[in-house]
Amino acid sequence: MPKEYKYDLVVVGGGPAGSSAALMAAKNGVKVAIIEKENSIAETVRTSGVTWIQNIKEFGIPDDCFNPIKNFTFCSPNNEVVISDTVPRAAVLDVRKTYRWLALQAEKEGAEIFVKTNITDAIKNEKGDIVGVKGTSPEGEVIFHSKVVIDASGFSSTVSKSMGFVTQWERFGAGAEYEVNVENVDADTWWLMVGQQYSPAGYAWIFPLGKNIVRIGVGVGKPESGIDPTQRLKEIMESKLGPIKKLGKITPIEFHYGLIPNDGLSRKTVYNNLILVGDSAGQANPLVLEGIRYAIKFGRVAGTVSSNAIKLRKTDESALLPYEDNWRKEIESKIKSAIKVQDRWIGLSDKEWDKELDIIKELKSEEFLDFIKADFGLSNMLKLATRHPKLAVRQLFNLVKGKN
Repeated sequence: MPKEYKYDLVVVGGGPAGSSAALMAAKNGVKVAIIEKENSIAETVRTSGVTWIQNIKEFGIPDDCFNPIKNFTFCSPNNEVVISDTVPRAAVLDVRKTYRWLALQAEKEGAEIFVKTNITDAIKNEKGDIVGVKGTSPEGEVIFHSKVVIDASGFSSTVSKSMGFVTQWERFGAGAEYEVNVENVDADTWWLMVGQQYSPAGYAWIFPLGKNIVRIGVGVGKPESGIDPTQRLKEIMESKLGPIKKLGKITPIEFHYGLIPNDGLSRKTVYNNLILVGDSAGQANPLVLEGIRYAIKFGRVAGTVSSNAIKLRKTDESALLPYEDNWRKEIESKIKSAIKVQDRWIGLSDKEWDKELDIIKELKSEEFLDFIKADFGLSNMLKLATRHPKLAVRQLFNLVKGKN
């Protein structure tokens, strides 16, 4: 006999989206379960942990969970650009510590966490609507009944696939990285390395975590390139390509591998009794393929909207729609613009990348970050497109403006 549980809200996935949704729902007084398939929260790291100081402050993430960044270095085969700021505006997260802190906040509010529990299927009522999930745990088969399910299962989109609402992502990024100890590192500076030798459809990176620890990685766009990011990473580390040689002796600590959707905001994210959030919803910035801030922010929205609906005893699609309205208003036009810039970047040759860095060199720190963050405010872009002294930069801003 399977073991059965009853909750108001079941959140599948204990990452930043799931924990953030559970936090807000539990705060709002509903009974919440977080279901995580691994042995512990963040047992496996699948992201480089890049995010932004502004969001870290907004979310209340503790200082010991991240390394602040104030210098941004772009490197192409024959060019290099450094954009510096007086204060840190980006950060590299200690991913494991951050995710566990997020889960602990939800637990403190009353959410219950089930680890080693692998959800394999959705439970449907006579109308075909989701009313729970089932799977396996060390105790055997388990069933979770709930009024609303939040699919925060990440790239795999376990629940949504089980319902038949989605298929596999067609376009995505594959990233491989080593967390390593190095002899020499500037803890305030990250490196983005572009061009064919690094990645034919993506980029490589050096992201410092402090205390002589960095993450060296390679991201490859699929299906644009058939390159294996793990193999390319090994090649550029062994040859100490570009700025990697400056790091001195490299001692590997841990290997990370992850997939992130890059199909844009193509999915519907609300159904009767079901919300998709984070990577399950495709909420990722196409330019550097980061989405932790979206996962936390819209996870919180999902938790608030779903718990309000549960308390009102109306959990159909229309009752949950304010969640989708919220994230679309916040980021849809920005992501569309970022995809336009990404399409331009993916097609660049090494020589063209060298020239692109000359354009980037002309940007002020806040302009550069607007691009990397995919934070394209229309009024800001209009001003920059018309007033920037360099024609090439104006053309780049007009590319964004036209998409908006």
